Amino acid sequence: MAYNLKDKLVIAISSRAIFDLEKENEIYEKQGLEEYTKYQVENEDKILEKGAAFPLIQALLNLNDKFDEPIVEVIVMSRNSPETGLRVFNSTKHYGLNIVRAAFTGGENIAPYLGAFDVDLFLSKNEHDVQEAIDNGFASALIYNIPNEFKPTESEIRIAFDADAVVFSEESEKIYKEKGLDAFLENEKNNAEQVLPEGPFGKLLKTLSKIKEKDSSLLKIAIVTARNSPAHKRVILTLREWGCKVDEAFFLGGVSKKQVLKAFNAHIFFDDQEVHVGPASELVPSGRVPYKSQSDMRKF
Repeated sequence: MAYNLKDKLVIAISSRAIFDLEKENEIYEKQGLEEYTKYQVENEDKILEKGAAFPLIQALLNLNDKFDEPIVEVIVMSRNSPETGLRVFNSTKHYGLNIVRAAFTGGENIAPYLGAFDVDLFLSKNEHDVQEAIDNGFASALIYNIPNEFKPTESEIRIAFDADAVVFSEESEKIYKEKGLDAFLENEKNNAEQVLPEGPFGKLLKTLSKIKEKDSSLLKIAIVTARNSPAHKRVILTLREWGCKVDEAFFLGGVSKKQVLKAFNAHIFFDDQEVHVGPASELVPSGRVPYKSQSDMRKF
């Protein structure tokens, strides 16, 4: 009988996002595939250091200990060859990560395989792979380097999302970019009762909310947005309509997000703009959600 991934939270992660492979990546870029492969084989018993997304992945896998049936599946999806991927499996075993599935594509694009594994979220440090995943309709983020001082909360998982162009569609943010703040606020005020369209991470938020329904103490979710009154009402009513209960929401009205995220101590923060992700990544693990290739937002 085939193993069913459809009823799991499925996270696909690149080897360079879960482990620190920056030195190895530099060898690949400067010396080529042959030298990279040689280095990985010669060092396959040398355990890799933890990477930017390691705290999140470890915390998500630990959720499985709380339930009779596993609810999270993590799959390593990498452009590595099977031969060079052996070091990754050795490292997951060393850290006690229950990761048993992987896709090593030998340099081929990863995006075509995401649907085969029913992936809910793809995390990578390869911008091309992240862009392809977003273009194909998968929630995906480009992971930034982890801050050295970050100490994850061990009692619960904490995930923070930006609102527009992440949880919700880019429709309202486009009005802001094209017509300015006053037009944006007027639009949100006039459409406060209209549910916001789902963005690239909308389905993921709904899935996480279902996990919270099983045990609300395991997972804390925050919305951290540049919106402020009167644009807050539409967000709250949309989440209510979706049946998503977030624990905290911050309507910052242009105030920097980084200190709020530090106080929340997010395992991961997702935002679509470098102006927010860059500063946030100095304090908490962060990922940038790109716009689709054909999106008008790319011109801004």
